[in-house]
Amino acid sequence: MKIQDILFLIVLLLLLWKHNARLITYVGLGCIVIAIPLFALHVFFTAERLIWYAGAFFLLTIILQAIQLRKDI
Repeated sequence: MKIQDILFLIVLLLLLWKHNARLITYVGLGCIVIAIPLFALHVFFTAERLIWYAGAFFLLTIILQAIQLRKDI
C-alpha cells in the first residue's frame, strides 16, 4: 500500500464522517484536475490512481444522495 492509498483512505473516512455530498464531489473533481498534469508528465500510475479515486468519490456521492432521497420519501 502506497502513501497515496493511505491518504485516500484518510480523506475518504473524513468525508464519510462529514456526510457532505457536495464536498465529496469537489474532492473528486480536484483529483481529476490534479491528474491532468500528471498524465501530461507521463506519471501514469499516480494519475490513473487519482482517476480511480475520483470515480470512488463520485460513486460515494451517488450513494449518499440515494440514501438522502430515500429518507425524504
